[in-house]
Amino acid sequence: MIDNPRSPRVRAAAKLSKRAQRAETGLFLVEGPQAVDEAVRWRPELIREIFVTPAAEERGSALIRDARAAGIRIEQVTGPVLDAIADTVTPQGMVAVCATFPLSLDEVIAARPRLIAVLEEVRDPGNAGTIIRVADAAGADAVILTGTSVDPFNPKAVRATTGSLFHVPVVVGVELQPTLDRLRAGGARILAADISGHDLLVERAAGGLDAPTAWLFGNEARGLTPEQLALADAAVIVPIYGRAESLNLATAAAVCLYESAFAQRSVGVSSV
Repeated sequence: MIDNPRSPRVRAAAKLSKRAQRAETGLFLVEGPQAVDEAVRWRPELIREIFVTPAAEERGSALIRDARAAGIRIEQVTGPVLDAIADTVTPQGMVAVCATFPLSLDEVIAARPRLIAVLEEVRDPGNAGTIIRVADAAGADAVILTGTSVDPFNPKAVRATTGSLFHVPVVVGVELQPTLDRLRAGGARILAADISGHDLLVERAAGGLDAPTAWLFGNEARGLTPEQLALADAAVIVPIYGRAESLNLATAAAVCLYESAFAQRSVGVSSV
C-alpha cells in the first residue's frame, strides 16, 4: 500500500490535473467508481493503473475484480494519498490513470456520421463534458473540439462526461473552417446554435433536421462571431417561452442534439 502522498508515483499522477503534463505524458485522470467502471468495461486497454482506498475497493469489489482480470494494475492507497491525486475536494476513493485517445477527423468522416457536435471556443470544462455526455445519450457519432476549446481530458470535463468519454469518438485540436468544410463535403449540413437564428421549431417543421447534421456551438459568454456564423448553412435559436433570460450552453446543446436525433430516427435517415 502507498501511504506517502509525496511519493514519486503519487506526485506524477497528481500533476495530470495540469494540461501541460497531460500533453507531455499522454495521460489523464478518471475519478470515481462510475467513470472508472465505464473505462474498465469499454476501454480497459487505456488504463495504466487504478489507485483505490481499501474502503472503496471493498465497495467496488466487482469492478476491481474485472480490472484485475483485464490485467490492470491495482494500487491500494491511503485516504490522504488518494486526496493528493484527485482533483476533487471529496474524492470517492478511486482514481484511474488512463491514456488519452483522441480520434482524427479523417477517422470520424470515414465512419459516415449522421450527427456531430462541434465546439468552438467552449472554455468551461463542465459544459464540454456535459455536451459529450448528451451527445452520447442522443446517439451522436462524434464530438469535435477545436483548438480554441477546453481540453476534454481536463479532470472537470472528464467528471462531467460520467463515463461517456469512453463511448463517443472525440476529436481535438482542429481548426474550425477546414473541419466544417470537410464535414459539409461528407454530406453533413452545418447548423449553428445562435440567438441570431430562426426558431428551431421552424427548422424542424421544414425538415431541416432530418438530414445528417453537424451542430456548431460557440463560446459560453458571447456565442459565435459573425465570421464563425458565416461558416454555417443556417443559424437556429432554441426558443424560450418562459421568463428565463437564456439557456446555458450545455442545455441548449441538449435540445438541439435531441431534436436532430428525433428527426433522423423518425424518417429512418441512412448514413451519408
